[in-house]
Amino acid sequence: MKAPPPSRLLRSAGQERQASIIAAAAALFAAKGFNGTTTREIAKTAGISEALVFKYFPTKRALYAAILAEKAPLSELLAAVEEAARKRDDARVFTMVASHRIRRGADPSLLRLLLFSALEGHELSDMFFQNQHRVFYDYLAGYIARRIREGAFRRVDPLLTARAFMGMIAHHRLLHEIFRVPLHGSPEDTVATYVTLFLDGVRAKPPGTKRDGKASR
Repeated sequence: MKAPPPSRLLRSAGQERQASIIAAAAALFAAKGFNGTTTREIAKTAGISEALVFKYFPTKRALYAAILAEKAPLSELLAAVEEAARKRDDARVFTMVASHRIRRGADPSLLRLLLFSALEGHELSDMFFQNQHRVFYDYLAGYIARRIREGAFRRVDPLLTARAFMGMIAHHRLLHEIFRVPLHGSPEDTVATYVTLFLDGVRAKPPGTKRDGKASR
């Protein structure tokens, strides 16, 4: 068996070092905030020199962007959501979005990062919002508007409706990831309940049907 070329070994070592820096920074930022964390602490936790931290991540902003890319990748998710949207599979669209946030083994550090950056008034809070929450708000608002035009959903404000759905998910995460409120049922059951409640509220009813599902006289 041939040994890997030196360039591949170097690249692998560099990737592992970057991953260790990202993991160390994410843990420290989530525990102490951005203002309370120094690059020296990040280097010590990662087991490397401070100079190496700056070699891979010249600024905290670059490091934060890497943490987002590592902990909350969106490209594959959005591609899958778009496929469900083309089929007008409402339940799958909203289930995939909710499941992305509510899942087994969810890492609370990402939510803690957001809360710390927002409370500290850090510019990285806006980066998180633009790259994560706004993507879902804007996408779901567009989908809801399309379904309203098609007569599948009631005439509601699309953006407020999207925010209402994402608000349920965000509140759930605050309760269970930050305040440690015990979870009743599995994540899958929780997602299914939220999606059912939401869609029951926004779907258009056939003419002559009341909101409780009974035919009007």
